[in-house]
Amino acid sequence: MMSESVTGIITQVRHWTHHLFSIIVEAPINQFKAGQFAKISLVIDGKRVQRAYSYVNAPSSIKLEFYIVAVNNGTLSTRLRTIKINDTLQISKDAAGFFVLEEVPDSKNLWMLATGTGIGPYLSILQEGKDLQRFENIVLVHAVRFAEDLSYLPLMQNLQKRYHGKLHFQCVISRGNLLKDLPGRVPTLIQNGALESSVGLTIDKLDSHVMLCGNPQMVRDTQQLLQETRGMSKNLRSRPGHITSENYW
Repeated sequence: MMSESVTGIITQVRHWTHHLFSIIVEAPINQFKAGQFAKISLVIDGKRVQRAYSYVNAPSSIKLEFYIVAVNNGTLSTRLRTIKINDTLQISKDAAGFFVLEEVPDSKNLWMLATGTGIGPYLSILQEGKDLQRFENIVLVHAVRFAEDLSYLPLMQNLQKRYHGKLHFQCVISRGNLLKDLPGRVPTLIQNGALESSVGLTIDKLDSHVMLCGNPQMVRDTQQLLQETRGMSKNLRSRPGHITSENYW
């Protein structure tokens, strides 16, 4: 069932790579929480096609920003890639999703692990900056295939400065090996200890909470690894745990 939607106007489009792009939209939506997503839709070949995309911007910003990957044979994403300034689309008036800080229990270390466009919710949370005093350390990990896929690297570096040593940022590049970046996949880097060694913090159920967002395979593999090797449990409203996750596509 389609949620109530309003018309949004495209005010900015930025193509980062052939398949990665961001759009900024102006639309009369209701207030959302950092980490939530909107439903965006277009009429394509006579049918309305709708998909969920997380807000990148802080809720306090009037510029609604979305980070999108053009998926092969993706009906909506490939059309959105051709969108221009002043074009319109439909966007849900109310946001949805529980990938928000109020669902995360207190802990010493908050690990924010993302692949690809899954970085979006974390950027919204960190730009908003509310409810983060509960955590002594925040670790933001962005895993991509190539270095050029780190679209928001300047923003992440600025956020790191803003948090004065509280925010630790680590790139993971599966098809590259730059000086400060880790090569490989997130689950492997946790399993062999390379991620924790690079950051200088440990993932432990006694003092850590892990948020996972992005490729469903990464989310499944990492969650299973943390459950089997670290004794961590999935975070539920009925039973608070150590892992909060969100799958993309």
